[in-house]
Amino acid sequence: MRTKSIKKNKINVITLGCSKNVYDSEVLMGQLRASGKDVTHEAPAHDEGNIIVINTCGFIDNAKEESVNMILNYVDKKEQGLVDKVFVTGCLSERYKPDLQKEIPNVDQYFGTTELPGLLKALGADYRHELLGERLTTTPKNYAYLKIAEGCDRPCSFCAIPLMRGKHVSQPIEKLVKEAEGLAKNGVKELILIAQDLTYYGLDLYKKRNLAELLEGLVAVEGIEWIRLHYAFPTGFPMDVLELMRREPKICNYLDIPLQHISDKILKSMRRGTTQAKTTKLLKEFREAVPGMTIRTTLITGYPGETEEDFQIMKDWVQEMRFERLGCFTYSHEENTHAYLLEDDVPADVKQQRANEIMEIQSQISWDLNQEKIGKTFRCIIDRKEGAHFVGRTEFDSPDVDNEVLIDASIAYLKTGEFVNIIITDATEFDLYGVPASVQAN
Repeated sequence: MRTKSIKKNKINVITLGCSKNVYDSEVLMGQLRASGKDVTHEAPAHDEGNIIVINTCGFIDNAKEESVNMILNYVDKKEQGLVDKVFVTGCLSERYKPDLQKEIPNVDQYFGTTELPGLLKALGADYRHELLGERLTTTPKNYAYLKIAEGCDRPCSFCAIPLMRGKHVSQPIEKLVKEAEGLAKNGVKELILIAQDLTYYGLDLYKKRNLAELLEGLVAVEGIEWIRLHYAFPTGFPMDVLELMRREPKICNYLDIPLQHISDKILKSMRRGTTQAKTTKLLKEFREAVPGMTIRTTLITGYPGETEEDFQIMKDWVQEMRFERLGCFTYSHEENTHAYLLEDDVPADVKQQRANEIMEIQSQISWDLNQEKIGKTFRCIIDRKEGAHFVGRTEFDSPDVDNEVLIDASIAYLKTGEFVNIIITDATEFDLYGVPASVQAN
């Protein structure tokens, strides 16, 4: 006589928000797999599993809305009997747990950003300390994020991150090097260093800014060929990192340094601890120390009190600085932040119009800079094949946010994760087109 088969629990982890959340989901999945759980990441609807874990973002209005909609979607599926359980974790849950429990009670349990052991227990898994740094990566096999610190000590008026992630806590160098070695053994060739603030790295552990020493340790890891720096704060940037970047080929000549604004009045209100003159001087020093480096930044339009004059200052400065990479966001009025005490006095349509104007300027700058690349050869890493093209990146481009290099797949077969020299044959504002140098030679 056949016994009735029992459905095996399958856990589907859904990640919203930034690369820090991607990293946290990967750690969660590594722990679940180690406990023998069947775990998947963002599986398609026909195979999404019966237990859902949503790792939410609570940074700005759009992200919060996306997270709430995702929770409502799966609560609805639970009511229809399509999934059995829904758990919510991450920044939104950390920040608004009492509100969420009241408004969406059908979620099985809510967990904050520091409650991984509790979440694992609810999922029937044990938290294993010995798995330090081991995780199931969800990025293409050739690159991975390496979170070197958690939280932030900066007092920026507009930012809710300290409310959700707490104070800055650096990870020890030896732990990060060990984690990098594990990633390299699994085929990772590019490490993208992330934190709320790379600049602050080491101050809590080593009583000094210690990013350069960490980089020295990571550079020595066999198999890692590119190391990329994301999210550095301009005030107090450790300049010894630039000297290392110039002489060490593994460290990409690339720096992501969110500057947010440039009008002195707005910078002061934002509590950024810098001025237009100091920021311009810092960027000049960057370019002198590492000729040809790519600087990525982000700006905010529509901060409380931003006048046409403040915006014009920012526009003129963007024209003058000619950033290789730039993103622009509209200000989001976040409760419990210092700026929430100010009147959110720039209308939403004006905020958006200003952001559009900045991006139009940047689009032209990007076009001009990309045209200069035509005819030049760049070492590219191949991320994936998409339609009729292989898609790669130069060392000056980060995944998902920057330019891509498109290579006609009918011309040559390229392997995902390999480095190839590509001659650029054409360019648009945000994409490059090229052929492998080996093909051109033939």
